[in-house]
Amino acid sequence: MSHASVASEVGVRLRNTLMLASVTVVLGVTLAIVLGVIAGLTRDRWPDLAISALSLVGMSMPEFVIATLLVLFFSIDIPLFPAVVTAGADATPGELLPAIWLPSAALTVVMAAYIIRMLRTSVIDVMAGEFVAMARLKGMSPLRVVVRHALPSALLPTLNVIAMNIAWLVGGVVVVESVFNYPGIGLLTVEAVHDRDLPVIQSIAVLGAVTYVLCNLAADLAAMALNPRLRTSRRTV
Repeated sequence: MSHASVASEVGVRLRNTLMLASVTVVLGVTLAIVLGVIAGLTRDRWPDLAISALSLVGMSMPEFVIATLLVLFFSIDIPLFPAVVTAGADATPGELLPAIWLPSAALTVVMAAYIIRMLRTSVIDVMAGEFVAMARLKGMSPLRVVVRHALPSALLPTLNVIAMNIAWLVGGVVVVESVFNYPGIGLLTVEAVHDRDLPVIQSIAVLGAVTYVLCNLAADLAAMALNPRLRTSRRTV
């Protein structure tokens, strides 16, 4: 048990977790949107079958198995990245950056798998809509039909899944951070439970609850921005 203040201890670990979460969100959401749209547009053809199979594997495999395989391939067989983080909790972002890619890759696989499955289904439903058919009849290019008309509507049911995954990342991914010894909120949770450090555990619990609320709020606001029909009109007396 350290004698540092709870705020400073949690704050440093939160900074490290936010760094890991930011890289994972950029990689995971971008990859999921691209693959989900491709799978939805090529329904029942080989790209869809391949992407769906990979996403099911990502959803089914435990996080520690994915993390272990990444260490085996990219730290032992092909030594490109360090297997574990050796820097302490007070390390600078530059010191953590070389070791952040494997834990981020493990989290990206898990995160992207759920988003791909949801977005694929949504794209298939939206592409069968009348407004998409009308856009095609107006002579719009297929790329513009997808990006301008289909994708904003397809993202609506996916926003909550993205928000829950972001909250999961920020709240502390215990398994992955423990496997890679990454000094974030997840590893701090394990250490606090081991040391029976109740103030730290309570702070992490509150932080997780606030994160889920904020992410849900952000998802609702994004849905209102993408779909004007969700906005309430001002009533005139």
